[in-house]
Amino acid sequence: MDFEPWWLIAVPLLFGLGWIAARVDVRQMLSENRNLPDSYFRGLNFLLNEQHDRAIDAFVEVAKLDPETTDLHFALGSLFRRRGEIERAIRVHQSLLQRPDLPVSQREQAMNELAQDYLRAGMLDRAEAAFDQLKPTRFAPDALRALIRIHETERDWPAAIQAVHALQGLVDEPVPQAVHFHCEEAAAALALPVPDIDAATHALDAATHASELAQRSAEAPPHVRIAIMRADLALREGDLRAQRLQLKSILASHPDYVGLIAEAFLTNYRATQRENDGLEQLEAHYARHPSLDLFNTIFLARGRLHGAADAWAFARAALQRNPSLLGLDRMLEAQLARGAETPPAIDTVAGACTALSVEDVALMRSLIHKHTQRLDRYACRACGFKAKRFHWQCPGCNAWETYSPKRLEELDV
Repeated sequence: MDFEPWWLIAVPLLFGLGWIAARVDVRQMLSENRNLPDSYFRGLNFLLNEQHDRAIDAFVEVAKLDPETTDLHFALGSLFRRRGEIERAIRVHQSLLQRPDLPVSQREQAMNELAQDYLRAGMLDRAEAAFDQLKPTRFAPDALRALIRIHETERDWPAAIQAVHALQGLVDEPVPQAVHFHCEEAAAALALPVPDIDAATHALDAATHASELAQRSAEAPPHVRIAIMRADLALREGDLRAQRLQLKSILASHPDYVGLIAEAFLTNYRATQRENDGLEQLEAHYARHPSLDLFNTIFLARGRLHGAADAWAFARAALQRNPSLLGLDRMLEAQLARGAETPPAIDTVAGACTALSVEDVALMRSLIHKHTQRLDRYACRACGFKAKRFHWQCPGCNAWETYSPKRLEELDV
């Protein structure tokens, strides 16, 4: 390649232009750094060292010096909310919304942060209004999820269901708790002074549809709560056959929940003069899926139908297979309620049998009952809240289906 004389001019010129550009970039960077207050760097240092109080103070100082730092305002608001200083977080986000020059995207973000502040503070009416404004924005899915939680807390089931439908119109995701929203609607219709059977039926049909969506299959067994409520609805309508079919479906598809409907199951068979048939089915189920509630129902039914000796024979055999202080407590309680002497129950050293008096039974029961009171509870798997009766929604943390249908003693086994 031949040497061109003009290279002697071009090469130094290119080097010179590069040097000038570098100097300009360095000067610009130094200028920008000078414009940043020292408080900004101190805040970053405190934040990296997890000194959150001092970091917040430093960032607040920066925000006062330069109100245009929107990102810093968002960071401050988030820090305040995480630390529980909700009032300060609200003020930060409200100040952002009052700026007329704030871009639309940042205005939506500020509204979302303010709605979260209100929700965290328990100001549900303001949180609901703020999340409603976010429905047409990119924050719509999160806003609708928050609205569902708010309506749950307020027990506004129609509004919760409407929010569920809006969410499912945006994202393809199941909302399992929607089943319970419809069941709560049905329960409210049945609790009216004049029960609205049609409204309850419609709500349970919607619950079945929601259950199929959550399980992604129409062939899956219906949710156990739906079956329980349909059985109750059939009883109110006087359709014993329909009630029995619903209750038997629970035996087949949801065996752990049979203790909750055992008494209704026997009552149904008793109404058609077939209580012994119903009792046999419950006993067969108990042999495969023992539970305290089912034990108690069978024990009482056998005492009523066949006498105390037969009931105690069942109880002794059942407790030998599945030892339970609660079971023994219930057995002694039932015997005391009869006020009669028990059949032979305890083997003496000589091998004979000794009958227990009512006073003996009362003493045994009082001693056992002190230890069984703490075991005779249902417990939430999410927060540990204990309750005497079964709940579909935990009264402590408001989570759904966190209660096992078995009591603490049964869960410990």
